[in-house]
Amino acid sequence: MGGHAEMTEYENPVKRGFYPDPSVIRVEDDFYMVNSSFQYFPAIPISHSKDLVHWKTVAHAVNDPEYLDLSHIKDSRGIWAPDIAYSNGKYYIFATLRYNDEHKPMRRQLVTCSEHPQGPYSKPWFLDIDNIDPSLFVDDDGSHYIVTAPGATVTPVSPDCREIIGPSRCVWEGIGERCPEGPHIFKRNGYYYAVVASGGTGYGHGIIMARSKSLFGGYEPSPYNPLLRQNDPEALIQRSGHGDFITDKNGNWYCLYLCGRRNGGNYTTLGRETALENVTWHSDNWCTVGSGVPSEKASLPLEEYIQTEEEYFDFKCGIPESFQWVRVSAKHNYDNGIVLFPSDEPEYSTACSCILLHRETELNTDVEVSFDYNTSKNSHAGLICYYSTVTYIRFSVFENGLQLVVNKNNGEEIIKLENIFPSTLGVRVRGLEREFYYITEEKEKVFCKIENCTFLSDEGVPEDKKRHTGTLSGISCIGSAPIRIKYFKIRGVRS
Repeated sequence: MGGHAEMTEYENPVKRGFYPDPSVIRVEDDFYMVNSSFQYFPAIPISHSKDLVHWKTVAHAVNDPEYLDLSHIKDSRGIWAPDIAYSNGKYYIFATLRYNDEHKPMRRQLVTCSEHPQGPYSKPWFLDIDNIDPSLFVDDDGSHYIVTAPGATVTPVSPDCREIIGPSRCVWEGIGERCPEGPHIFKRNGYYYAVVASGGTGYGHGIIMARSKSLFGGYEPSPYNPLLRQNDPEALIQRSGHGDFITDKNGNWYCLYLCGRRNGGNYTTLGRETALENVTWHSDNWCTVGSGVPSEKASLPLEEYIQTEEEYFDFKCGIPESFQWVRVSAKHNYDNGIVLFPSDEPEYSTACSCILLHRETELNTDVEVSFDYNTSKNSHAGLICYYSTVTYIRFSVFENGLQLVVNKNNGEEIIKLENIFPSTLGVRVRGLEREFYYITEEKEKVFCKIENCTFLSDEGVPEDKKRHTGTLSGISCIGSAPIRIKYFKIRGVRS
């Protein structure tokens, strides 16, 4: 529903949970945003908003598994840093397909297009640019360029973005900090502005800018650099960078960027999220972003238009866009709910094909699933809190009863086992603590509590070097027996 409301402020992040690397486009009064999806499928969530604050996932750019095979992609590889743009009557989405480390080349740029911002999008094609974080820049003369890291590197492409037509050239290297990436180029008042993420996508991440009268340089760094960076290690919002600029229909400017909320110290359990700041242009043709540090609260930029993500799901109308499979979708059908057919491979295998998840969106979150399941030998099914193949908690019914199993990057460990067979399981997440419960005969009973779940975070397993996603909760089903989900509900509790 839309309309006026008494609310005058919003809270960052505006797209909560694992939604990193935002890119945004405006279509008249509507905004559409894309985010990284890594090893999850469908790939590249597309969200819609009318006020830049209330976002709802409405589609995915790649829905057909024949278009994108993620079946053996390792954790935190896959689809990185998409960009959404408009050119020649079509909407384009670009993204890096990051293969496993041993693959040559390690990276290619996926491109897909549609006549509508929410899709459906075409079968993707690929550009052989072995780098990361593509975006589109179209110059005044109609020349098209893909802009990638390192720094701002431009590669000329054909107007339909299907062919590379010239060599790549780095036009701005950044300001000497590590990992200059996530570049965008736009033009304003005769200047080319390059906006780049700087400092690496951890603590100390930031946004920097430079400008030039020529696309190819030389570029003059902004005197306001970094435009955005968190300098207070105790602040809630950290890791602020990888920004994209957008205007509303009245010409006001804004920046959407990634960030991470601290949980019990420097643990980003929810993953990197999307936040919003206003952008102010000054008489010297330089801009500043908010106050230069991430805002926890700020004034609403536009007339409020409320739309919310659902919290209760019975799957009678299919799988909502807010859900993700890990790598591949399980075989499934619908019978008064959804029936998931099991994977032959366990959760710790990249070949596991039956994990259906929903992003956790708050540091305090309640999750519950109710199901029908006939146990069989060497099979299990139930609730899972999932970060990766090497870090998860599964709360499963199997042939001998109910078990809680933890994987902290050292293989599965059974924490508790009891000879009961409940059909409703839940977890209450309170910061780094997770309390697991079951319901039988309408009575709830706590099964087990795990007090320190730092391993379900980007930073919690230092020896696991690539951890770029976040914690999601959902259902897994392994072995030979299918599971019928009666309902799944998830509710974030804002503190």
